[in-house]
Amino acid sequence: MTAAASTPGVVIVGAGQAGLQTAEALRSGGFEGPITLLGDEPHGPYHRPPLSKAWLAGEMDAAQLVMRAPEMLAKKGIELRTDAAVQAIDRAKKTVQLADGSRLPYSGLVLATGATPRALPLPGADAAGVLPLRSRADASAIAERMAGCVEKNLPVVVIGGGFIGLEVAATARKKGARVTVLEAAPRLLGRVLAPVLSDWYAELHRSHGVELVFGTQIAAIDTDANGVRGVKLADGQVLPAGLVVVGIGVSANDALALQAGLACDRGIVVDACGRTSDPHIVAAGDCTARRLPDGTLLRLESVQNATEQGKSAAAALLGQDRPFTATPWFWSDQYDRKLQMAGLSTGADRWAVRGDMAAGTGFSVYHFKDGRLIAVDSVNAAKDHLQARKLLDAGVSPSTEQAADGGVDLGSLLK
Repeated sequence: MTAAASTPGVVIVGAGQAGLQTAEALRSGGFEGPITLLGDEPHGPYHRPPLSKAWLAGEMDAAQLVMRAPEMLAKKGIELRTDAAVQAIDRAKKTVQLADGSRLPYSGLVLATGATPRALPLPGADAAGVLPLRSRADASAIAERMAGCVEKNLPVVVIGGGFIGLEVAATARKKGARVTVLEAAPRLLGRVLAPVLSDWYAELHRSHGVELVFGTQIAAIDTDANGVRGVKLADGQVLPAGLVVVGIGVSANDALALQAGLACDRGIVVDACGRTSDPHIVAAGDCTARRLPDGTLLRLESVQNATEQGKSAAAALLGQDRPFTATPWFWSDQYDRKLQMAGLSTGADRWAVRGDMAAGTGFSVYHFKDGRLIAVDSVNAAKDHLQARKLLDAGVSPSTEQAADGGVDLGSLLK
């Protein structure tokens, strides 16, 4: 029995970005007890953002995907266990039960269980070649099937016009596949982008040969003995497909927490410091729903959120307050365009465009609500993005006229 197993320390369930960040923040923060990092995949911590891009395109090898090698973790006194799924939490005894029947005691518990892609609730959705994208195994399976589609000239159908779906579509076109994106809504990325930017991205994908179909209702996945062969729409039309990638969102992995009696609401409910309803348990990353001062809940799915919540959760276990309240930011790479988003644009009632949107060489869309800047989406405009984060963190808002005028130095508003 290892020291971590015999002596209660911090047990971290989930070896992704949030779990790893929490473990390292505990060590750098002075925690000297055992730290056990439990991952249910056969791999140690790895970068997920490249899975839909460089890894899927075959431009990155396994070594480049690794976030921390096991020996590096061992040097920090962090015990990594792979293929270690947790089945239950006993809060009274402060232990977790693993799938192999063993139990681990904890003095502090971190839940960094991530999220799971939503399944397509349709006949045939479990057929070979109908795949989500969340893990390294998912990406490898998609890459293998995609290569077969290119070789046999079979179309790739992507269900869902969100970030994952569009990144996969862009990569598939780069690899030479024929691609169709099916979106139930009337436009791409409708929940996160202004209509003007949704339209711009639609034209970007069309210019690269992607067929976009909006307002689609899918009836079933058409299959044969070899798996998927098409997507059947509600009007009876069947779109041929050798691969169907399902990108219709994710659900927080909160079942373990819910079973243990922790407060959950479409995610494990935490405060700004990552504390759950149990003083000995914190949570971080995609599995969480953060309670805001006004009582509403905020779910963020991003590397920044996982990193910062991990730091906050570690501080909480060390008896410190480190609230994560910074402006959220995200990014997406599609073709040779990098979208960088700062803030949350929900509820925006006015927009201003800065730069040459038609040329697409670098521009930003500024979102306003009740006359105040709430978010900025920048395409190939890194300077705008960094400046936007500073403006939003400081609560400083330009007018829509200033935002639209490239001759106005918005940075001067911060002085």
